[in-house]
Amino acid sequence: LYGATFIAISAELAEKWILAGWNAKEEVLTTIAEIKEEAKKQDFSFKEVLEKKGINTGIIAVNPINGEEIPVYIANYILSGYGTGAIMAVPAHDERDYEFAVKYNIAIKKVIDTAEDTLPAPSLGTVNVPGEFFGMESAAAKIKITEKVLGKLTSIYKLKEWVFARQRYWGEPFPIVFDENHVSYAVADSELPVVLPMVDEYEPTGTGESPLANITDWVEVYGHINEAGEFESLPKDDARSKLFRRETNTMPQWAGSSWYYLRFIDPHNDSAFADVGKEKKWSPVDFYVGGAEHATRHLIYARFWHKFLFDMGVVSSDEPFTKLQTVGLIMAEDGRKMSKRWGNIVNPDDVVAEYGADTLRLYEMFMGPFDQSVAWSTKSMAGSYRFIERVVKLSEKVTGMHELATETTILLNQTIKKVGEDIEGFKFNTAISALMILLNALEKEDKISSETFSIFVRLIAPFAPHVAEELWQNLSNTSSVHTALWPEADASKLTSDTVTMAIQIAGKMRGTIDMKRDSEDSEVLSAIKGHEMYQKYVGEAEPKKVIVVKNKIVNIVI
Repeated sequence: LYGATFIAISAELAEKWILAGWNAKEEVLTTIAEIKEEAKKQDFSFKEVLEKKGINTGIIAVNPINGEEIPVYIANYILSGYGTGAIMAVPAHDERDYEFAVKYNIAIKKVIDTAEDTLPAPSLGTVNVPGEFFGMESAAAKIKITEKVLGKLTSIYKLKEWVFARQRYWGEPFPIVFDENHVSYAVADSELPVVLPMVDEYEPTGTGESPLANITDWVEVYGHINEAGEFESLPKDDARSKLFRRETNTMPQWAGSSWYYLRFIDPHNDSAFADVGKEKKWSPVDFYVGGAEHATRHLIYARFWHKFLFDMGVVSSDEPFTKLQTVGLIMAEDGRKMSKRWGNIVNPDDVVAEYGADTLRLYEMFMGPFDQSVAWSTKSMAGSYRFIERVVKLSEKVTGMHELATETTILLNQTIKKVGEDIEGFKFNTAISALMILLNALEKEDKISSETFSIFVRLIAPFAPHVAEELWQNLSNTSSVHTALWPEADASKLTSDTVTMAIQIAGKMRGTIDMKRDSEDSEVLSAIKGHEMYQKYVGEAEPKKVIVVKNKIVNIVI
């Protein structure tokens, strides 16, 4: 509150004010329209709003903590669905607010002392505002200040609305029937599962009902209500039999996807969703990989579903997944989400037809960090294609036995280590980059051994599986490269015995010197004194100071 220097509101909230009677200026109306149009291209995420845009409404707000008047701005980084659609902006302690304030020349007040001098500063530290809260830790001060303005601290949880019904043919039918008075009854366990009828067509009804509503033979079912209050089917001519109608809506895709990972454990079990022993062995899921949208839809409902099953004693773990890795969206070349609406979709079949599946796979993993969105670029595919061509060309250098240069041997072992670690860390782009560096080095060799090329082929196999398999077979292997053991780095060959150290004299780089790794400072200084640059700039004089950074640099102050 003390650091708030403006109020930022969403374009949607501004529109509500206009409908309520605010006579906004023409430029304000134009800005609102521009922000809303730009938002259509975004993924409704703060991260997606790269350039902060907005306008001063001319409206003034009063800060309740100190009575200061502060301006109200419409800002494109404020989302209508976030809280009330309005925030108090504290530019000294928030990155988005800071960028906006700098652009529009709005005051910036640092009210929390932190170890960092740069802005925006963290919000954890000590309060530096004179008065009753001065010197207090910010976390504690937050509570006290909230009490002073008669506010309260709340945690807000927001879920996407979930309608558990669909008016369509496909999907799991609800195990519900209705009598002549439209009273609902659950179908008995012995009648489960209720399966969809086999039909040639499932056209819409035109009434808003599910296509199932037209299939009378399935909808109308005869039976009775047993002592447990559940519906059981009977022949039509049975004395106890009455006419019931099935529920014609079907469950959404969430019904199956909320627990499919559990069914994978024991997919052919026809008496339970999974054997108790198998479920206990394989649950919970070690690692879940999915799109960012999953976090607010599928995953959150899978978690609800799983916790319900846990409370019922059906599963052995109270959480469904132990680790989550989200994958960023591949945007279209125009920077927007690929959509039929925009006509900017890239058909992978077309890419495969022109460049091959390996090129597509390699490019997708190389184009950026796994968890970040990145724009597609068809032109950039050529680089991945050329890399594969060069790998195939490298196979022509393979001979039975050949000793690599020392530095190339070190690079090979470093690459084995890095690629393995990067794959486990989902850093596929940097793993491929390391393979490109290694390829450059191997291309400089006159010959390479079949053992060296075998290692390289195994390293590229996860990224270009088809080419790797062909090259692997060309090495006279009878089994698949994808069942071969992953290469192991030789720890003794990860670093060179010698290092190149920079020589800095009087604040400027004067050259380099090769030294044995981890040499003592005295050994480095003794060797430096014989260097021509030392003789030229220092000579017989005594330097004021010598600083040796082990294996990296020697700094001589004269």
